[in-house]
Amino acid sequence: MGKFSPMPAYLRPRAALTAIGLAAATFLASCSTPPPPPPPIVVAPPAPPPITLSESIVVKASAFRGYMQRAGAITPDFTDGQQIANSLKVGVAYEPKQFLSGAMAYAAVLALQDPTFVASARAFAADPDQRRQVIAQIYADPAYVVAFKGSDSAAGLIIDTLGADGLKVYEAGKRVKQAAYDVQRANWSKASVPDRDVRLAYAKTMSATPLLAESADVALLQQASMGGAPLALAPRAAEAPYKPLVIRGMAVAALAALGAAGDDNLANIEAIMAEPASANCVNMGKLNLYQCLAVAKPHYEDVFCLGQHILMDTGQCVIKASGAPMPAEPPPPPPRVLPIKTSIIDGGAGANSRAAKLAAAKKAAKRN
Repeated sequence: MGKFSPMPAYLRPRAALTAIGLAAATFLASCSTPPPPPPPIVVAPPAPPPITLSESIVVKASAFRGYMQRAGAITPDFTDGQQIANSLKVGVAYEPKQFLSGAMAYAAVLALQDPTFVASARAFAADPDQRRQVIAQIYADPAYVVAFKGSDSAAGLIIDTLGADGLKVYEAGKRVKQAAYDVQRANWSKASVPDRDVRLAYAKTMSATPLLAESADVALLQQASMGGAPLALAPRAAEAPYKPLVIRGMAVAALAALGAAGDDNLANIEAIMAEPASANCVNMGKLNLYQCLAVAKPHYEDVFCLGQHILMDTGQCVIKASGAPMPAEPPPPPPRVLPIKTSIIDGGAGANSRAAKLAAAKKAAKRN
């Protein structure tokens, strides 16, 4: 076994220094600050859903708008019975329930043209929980949207546009109704309407047939509802209270701005769009039309039915549902004052006739 050789004396200080250095390094390492942890991963909140309005709602809006344009274009310059029949076919062609749904759908599209109202609704879309709460509030009470910023100007767009459309149809009806009297100067207007029962049956059939929309107009309203190509409308702040049709139209628009008015929400949207008061007005107009057509015989009476019970009644229902003022009508003429008839004895007509003079003489003799 080899012998242990002691470290030379001259190497001992160096070894001691090395050991001290290692110990100091170990100590310093144990006292140093640990490296900071990596920054937390921040997950961005989900993007709010886009503005969404079901194509079914847009189609109803377009169908309503198309009917109002066609009805408002009916003129009173009738020259034969076929022209009257053609105008009747245009006027009777709407189903009341779809017609009112279309008016409310169009109101929603109009409200979506107001940037302040849309921005106010979309402010709730960023937070998913808040979005769900606001949607539930609107379902429970559509008037909740009246508190949104911009609701007054959105309501103004609805009132002014629907009111103007209704007024155009109403005024067309007044002109047509007057033509029912003016046209009687022509002999053809006094002839009997052929196939009167067929005409009435057609009116009832078309009143149960949904309106069709033009594809170009549907595309236009779709772009407008999503903010792609806004309609050229002049905003105006309207003061509350608002009619139910206006409130419900804004409610649908707010849901669309929250991304909650798509096809998957259609059942809830249609429930919001049910408005019985306006439905009664339109249904009564249809009943009056059927009664009018059932008894109308000459052509000029069909003109009256068209003017009063199709155009004027329908236009009036739209004006009232929007909350726009009805047009001022001139006051009725004062009642005609008939002259008081007096007998010939009391100085009436023929007082100077021989018979009157003889009767007056007899009366005077009796007094004497």
